[in-house]
Amino acid sequence: MFTDSHCHLTFPEFADQMPQIRAAMAAAQVDRALCICTTLEEFPEVQALAERHDNFWASVGVHPDNEDILEPTVEGLVERAALPKVIAIGETGLDYYQMEERKGGRSIADMEWQRDRFRVHIRAAQQTRKPLVIHTREASADTLAILKEEGETGGGQAAGGVFHCFTETAEVARAALDLGFYISFSGILTFKKAQDLRDVAAFVPLDRMLIETDSPYLAPVPYRGKTNNPSYVPFVAQQIAQLRQLPVEAIAKATSDNFETLFSGAKT
Repeated sequence: MFTDSHCHLTFPEFADQMPQIRAAMAAAQVDRALCICTTLEEFPEVQALAERHDNFWASVGVHPDNEDILEPTVEGLVERAALPKVIAIGETGLDYYQMEERKGGRSIADMEWQRDRFRVHIRAAQQTRKPLVIHTREASADTLAILKEEGETGGGQAAGGVFHCFTETAEVARAALDLGFYISFSGILTFKKAQDLRDVAAFVPLDRMLIETDSPYLAPVPYRGKTNNPSYVPFVAQQIAQLRQLPVEAIAKATSDNFETLFSGAKT
């Protein structure tokens, strides 16, 4: 019934936990999960995990905040994207969060390496015709500008994709939707101080919405502060159902249908 469109099941928090995670998913009626890659070093494990299980899929990409790792090329991403069960490019994008504190005082101008890396992912997505999984944090203006500059305007060679774990404003959501992107909401939606985000979730059309856990992070209420896992994604759907005054089954069906539409290779 439910689909977790973004999780990190190869992270150390889940070492030797796959049987338990899969059992919890089945009990919660979470039928599918997209396992997200954050470094090329991690990719073989992500792709192998997806190949081992008929209801897991994989992405290939390098997270914008990772440094001192193997740098992606268009050719390398295209080659890896051709492997079985790989249905998306990313996660990719821009992350300027607390940049000066965390990046040794560097300015936005010094983050050109992130912008260059983002462009590499966009071009690989356009070549493979596989959607982008976009991470943007305190960088929405540059994220949207680069997507437009690279031709992600809803037609032609545009790959499309999803703005994952959305935490931006309604204006950013509207701009992403106008470019043809989907919006994905995580457990943050259930947090007490997230009313502005709930307002955005009430605005985003149901046929352009996904749900996710971003496991092992951002566990929803009532599990906030604990290790997140895909079996918790129904709590995100329940929050949206309350906002929309719809049965949770309707949210499960819409977001799962949207997942199949966006990631056309992800049908069980």
